[in-house]
Amino acid sequence: MSSTDPSDPQVRRNRRVAIICAAAFVGMIGAAYASVPLYRAFCQLTGFDGTTRKAEAAPGAVLDKTLTIRFDANVRDLPWTFVTKQTSQTAKIGETKIAFFQVTNNSDKPITGRAVFNVVPEQAGPYFQKLDCFCFSDQTVGPGQTVDMPVLYFVDPKYADDFETKGKSEVTLSYTFFPSTSAPAPARADLHPAKTAGAKG
Repeated sequence: MSSTDPSDPQVRRNRRVAIICAAAFVGMIGAAYASVPLYRAFCQLTGFDGTTRKAEAAPGAVLDKTLTIRFDANVRDLPWTFVTKQTSQTAKIGETKIAFFQVTNNSDKPITGRAVFNVVPEQAGPYFQKLDCFCFSDQTVGPGQTVDMPVLYFVDPKYADDFETKGKSEVTLSYTFFPSTSAPAPARADLHPAKTAGAKG
């Protein structure tokens, strides 16, 4: 028959094991919740998985090599129309360019969305950098309002030296707007049937 005496060494060991297991379980749950924002931060810092990076300044050199930058716009679970204002641009590597996207809120109330983004091919992620972008914060659009949203970007000159990217002449920048999870309740979407808009000039 097992002892329940708190002073029994075996009982103390069992309690320590139980406490350690409980702490490990709580830690694993916390890590699971933290992993998504940490993963996103890691991707934006490194360009991993085709994630574009935010830059503090434009590069000092512009190469005499051009790329075709294509644009794609989509929405999920928002009563918005989201389109590109140009299907593509020609940009020199290292040259700062500006592209415009456009959002129209088709509902009768203000709604806040947030855009996620990536580039194709994925290898271009570390080199496709943005100086300014609507994707870095929540965007609230009023009822029936149409808003132009600029993206200021460049492709780092190192793109031309990387053996995985130097032969690739096209890059596609894609955005998808979702309802913001951090917006106040009145600004969230009522989840009307989603509308998806492909790239349009």
